[in-house]
Amino acid sequence: MMAVMLVASATAFAGDSDALKAILKAKIYAEAEALVQSSLDQLATPAEKAKAYNKLVDLAMDQFNAQSTIQTENQVAEQMGKEAKPVDEKLMSEMAYNAIKAAQECDKYDQMPNEKGKVAPKFAKENAQRLWFSARNQLVNAGQTALSAQDQATARKYWQLFAESNEFPFFKDCDREAQKAYFGQVARYAAIFAYQDKDMKKALELADIAMQDPEEKDNALNLKLEILGGELKNHEDSVNYCNQLKDLYAEHQTDGVMEKLYNTLLGLGQEADANKILDDALAANPDNVVALADKGLGLINKDAAEAAKYLRRAAELKGDNAIIQTYAGTALSVQAQNTEDAAAKKALYEEAIKFYDKAKELDPDMLQAKWGYNRYNAYYNYYGPDAPETQQAEAESK
Repeated sequence: MMAVMLVASATAFAGDSDALKAILKAKIYAEAEALVQSSLDQLATPAEKAKAYNKLVDLAMDQFNAQSTIQTENQVAEQMGKEAKPVDEKLMSEMAYNAIKAAQECDKYDQMPNEKGKVAPKFAKENAQRLWFSARNQLVNAGQTALSAQDQATARKYWQLFAESNEFPFFKDCDREAQKAYFGQVARYAAIFAYQDKDMKKALELADIAMQDPEEKDNALNLKLEILGGELKNHEDSVNYCNQLKDLYAEHQTDGVMEKLYNTLLGLGQEADANKILDDALAANPDNVVALADKGLGLINKDAAEAAKYLRRAAELKGDNAIIQTYAGTALSVQAQNTEDAAAKKALYEEAIKFYDKAKELDPDMLQAKWGYNRYNAYYNYYGPDAPETQQAEAESK
C-alpha cells in the first residue's frame, strides 16, 4: 500500500515547470514569444519545449484567424451591400509566418524521444491540418503584395518560408495538388532573391527545391548553374566549380549543364576531357544540336571541313537559330579559303551564302548573330568585288 501511495504522490508532484506555466498563461503571441525566448533553457524536457512552441502556434493562429474571419464577413457584407470592416493584412501575414516557424520548432522537439525513450509526437497532425492550406497560402499572397510594393526583402521572407516549409516533416502527408500551379515558380523567385542578396547557400537550397517542379526544373537548373559560376575568383574556384558541374551532369543530363561543363573544362586546359563530353553526348544522340554546334566551333580553326560537317547538321536541325546559321556559314567560308580547287572553292562559298542569308532573314538587325562582314566576304569571293550582289551585301553588313 505504501509503495502505491509513493508512486501516486510522485505522479501528482510531476507537472509543468514554472517557466512553461508562465508561457501557457500568455494571452497574445508577442507576450508568449518573449517568454519562450527568455526562458527556453528553463524548460525541463523536449516535451515542455514542444508544448511551449505549440502555444506560440495557437496564439499566432488566433490572431490570423481573427483577421481571416473579418475577410469572410466582408465577403458576405459586400453581397448584402453593407460596409466592410478593415482587415489587417500585414498582421495576418506576419502571424501566418510566425505560426509556421513556431510549428517547425515545435515539431523539432516533439520528435525527440520522451523519458521512456519513445518518439510520440503530440502536435504534428493538428499543426499540419491547420497550417498547410490557409497559413501557407497567406505566405504566397504576402510575398506578391510585397513584390508589388517593390519590397523584395519581404517578398523573399515569405516566399522562402513557403518553399522551405514544403520540406517540413510534419507536412509530409499533406496534399500538394493545389500548390502545383505556383509552387516551383515561387521557390525559384525566392532563390533569385537570395542570389541577389548574395546568400549563395540559401539560393542553391531554394533552387534545388524549385527543381522538384517539372515545369520549373530547367529554369531552376539554369539558375543553379549561374549561382555556382557567379563567384569564381581563382583557379581553385574554377576546379571546384568544374567538379560541381560533373556531379550535376551525372544527375541531370541536360544540354545546359553539358555546355557549361564543356566550356569550363576548356578553360581549365582539359581539352581532351572537354571533347569527350561532346563525343559521349553525340554517341548517345547524333542529333544533339548543342553538342554538334560546340564540336563544330571547336574545330573551325583546326579542321574547317570537319567543323562544317557538324555545323551544317546543327543548322539543318535548328533552322530558326541565326547564330548557328552564321556559324555554319563561317565554317564553310574558312573551308573555302583553305581549298585550292577553284570550282570546289566557289561551291563552298555558294553554300556558305545560303546559311548567311538565312541568318540575315532570322536576325536582320544582327541583334544576336553578327553575320554582316562574313556574309559580305562570302559574296565578295563568290560574285566578285564589283557585282551588284556584293555591293548590296557590303551595304547590309554595316
